[in-house]
Amino acid sequence: MKGCMQFNWSMHCVSLVLAVVVVMAAVGLSASQWGPRYPQDSINKVLSAFHDYFRQQVTDRQIAGASLMIVRKSANPQIAFQDFLGKANLEKDQAVDEGTIYHWASITKTFTGIGIMQLRDRGLLALDDPVIKYIPELRDIHDPFGDRTEITIRQLMTHSAGFRGATWPWGGSQPWHPFEPRQWEQIVAMLPYTDVEFKPGSRHGYSNLGVVFLGRIIELLTGDDFEVYIDKNIFKPLEMYRSYFDTTPYHLLPHRSASYWIRDGKRQAAPFDADTGITVSNGGLNAPLPDMVKYLMFLLGDPSKKAYDGILRRSSLEEMWRPQIDIGDEGNDHVAMGLSFFVERREGIQVIGHSGGQNGFISHFYISPAQGIGYLVAFNTDWVSADEKKDPTREADAAVRSYVIKNVFPVLLGK
Repeated sequence: MKGCMQFNWSMHCVSLVLAVVVVMAAVGLSASQWGPRYPQDSINKVLSAFHDYFRQQVTDRQIAGASLMIVRKSANPQIAFQDFLGKANLEKDQAVDEGTIYHWASITKTFTGIGIMQLRDRGLLALDDPVIKYIPELRDIHDPFGDRTEITIRQLMTHSAGFRGATWPWGGSQPWHPFEPRQWEQIVAMLPYTDVEFKPGSRHGYSNLGVVFLGRIIELLTGDDFEVYIDKNIFKPLEMYRSYFDTTPYHLLPHRSASYWIRDGKRQAAPFDADTGITVSNGGLNAPLPDMVKYLMFLLGDPSKKAYDGILRRSSLEEMWRPQIDIGDEGNDHVAMGLSFFVERREGIQVIGHSGGQNGFISHFYISPAQGIGYLVAFNTDWVSADEKKDPTREADAAVRSYVIKNVFPVLLGK
């Protein structure tokens, strides 16, 4: 096994070969559960082939560790497939397992968006309110396209407000620099040096800075720190008890994955357990996959889970998945922006998703609410290249997406 030899995974890979058999047995896939058109042997064959494909994508790209789960609503069990591959920490020879905690980076933005919708549903704000109503400091920005009061909360959620991509474009190159700005006052101090880059509402322009403003609004309207608000109003109701923001609680440190960059073919460790500071609302989430499965099941919906409506009405969640801003075509696929979620046409079906990438971690989730199925994947190694279009980890992520949606979903759905 190519990857096993390279990373000294021999025993772990042997266990994975056995694990895929155990997973299929434990999952209890049957023709009646997953679709009468596919007999048990065919389902097992497809999952086994995908297991090999996923492992090949990871090992060929020298990714230290990765995890993936495929879930389906209203099925018993809900996890149709799972795989844990490689090392969570190469230095400690720590294997990836079900409890491995990854950094989910920008997937945090979907939680922030849900927080905003909760406040909207409680009458504390309107999506078309001007942002400056809540953050008067924005009067200091430079907007060559018009009145700063015309920038709305909705535009922040759709990344169409015109703000730059990076939260903090200065500094960060020295080892003693903070990982991200730590205080709101640092953001305020740079606003007079911040300009609006395109006419708000005219197009999509992904902006971490805009999501920091959303997190600030949540704090101002609730009196809670962002982390506390999300924990109280999303994590706890969903029983995501091993999910948290920024630095890891001591009792979970043994499960925290390290992360790695590959530069010029050489691997180096990224900062361990980094603190995203004031940018937490756009990228501070850490969690193991079983907790994230609980989040995906909430997104997919289940009428028997009455707690779901207590978090956010289904109609409000579905509102977030209506295309708001067109982004464009990617080959035969199409991408648009909803409210804090991407709305995509992949392999002929509409899926909702979001990716994450920070500090050596790459992650993604996709769900098809109409079909009641989804998956999530996390990698702890990222390639750093001057050409952003050539990133082997993101290539693996895209390859896995295409394979799952095109080959695995139809079999599990009996189509």
